[in-house]
Amino acid sequence: MARQRGPLKVQGTLGDINFYKSQDGYLIREKGGVNGKRIKQDPVFQRTRENGMEFGRAARAGKLLRMAIRPLLLHADNRVVSRLHQQMMGVLHADLSSARGLRNVVDGDVGLLTDFEFNIRSPLGSTFFAPYIGTIDRVTGVITLEVPAYVPTEMIMTPDGATHYKIISGGAELDFVNRAFVVDTSESAVLPWNGLPTVALSHSHQVTAVSTHPLFLVLCLAFYQEVNGEMYALQNGVFNSSAVLKVSKV
Repeated sequence: MARQRGPLKVQGTLGDINFYKSQDGYLIREKGGVNGKRIKQDPVFQRTRENGMEFGRAARAGKLLRMAIRPLLLHADNRVVSRLHQQMMGVLHADLSSARGLRNVVDGDVGLLTDFEFNIRSPLGSTFFAPYIGTIDRVTGVITLEVPAYVPTEMIMTPDGATHYKIISGGAELDFVNRAFVVDTSESAVLPWNGLPTVALSHSHQVTAVSTHPLFLVLCLAFYQEVNGEMYALQNGVFNSSAVLKVSKV
């Protein structure tokens, strides 16, 4: 793979050379590959077809999770899709009961998604240090987050310029087979980042009782800057943190 260094920005195919734009800039690669029809029919490419089916299954699962928690995904890094897909492939590969090519997320280990960070530039694990208790009750369908009183300046690492913050949590139920979900969110007031103890926080989320689908507890920390009495998302939310706190599989 080559990289363009000049000012000429070209996209498309010229002869056997393909010019394309990626997150790393404008790149060049040689056109090639095997005929698509052959890949679909030739027994030689059976493993390729199996890998492709599982690749697509993991991609759809990752997209469903992102859609479900969109109210909590106030900002994600520009590689979250590929990072989540890689994690979903690990979940899928943990399926020990299905044949190759038929492995899926439901029969895999969704617990591997615990602690997944949606904004690697501002990981929740390096930002929020307050003790918390997360519970998932599959019988009642109640997902809770309890955060005892804490001192913000001691338990929250804020980016430069932040004067306030907000804690948002959500409970989600994901049906990976039918690509459906149920999500319920709660949020605190905008809280000052200071040295005074907070009051205890309690969020409760309701999803389907006795669900047969994986359940998730997700936490988001959003940062604000107060200017003349108005609250503004700090740098358009680029430092907001979101992560999966807890996962429950049937």
